[in-house]
Amino acid sequence: MFAKIDVNGDQTAPLYQWLKTQIPGDIGWNFAKYLVNSKGEVVKRFDPQETPEAIGAALADLL
Repeated sequence: MFAKIDVNGDQTAPLYQWLKTQIPGDIGWNFAKYLVNSKGEVVKRFDPQETPEAIGAALADLL
């Protein structure tokens, strides 16, 4: 299991610090998802309320 980490603020985990340099802005809720291409570039951030269909459409563009 994973330990709780911060995604905003002074104690932001290093992964989220990096993700937010790629697509700036605070993460509104902890179920945000990031789409990363095969080169390791962050393509898009999806908020929790975005549908799986929207994520699938963006994913299909990368395949």
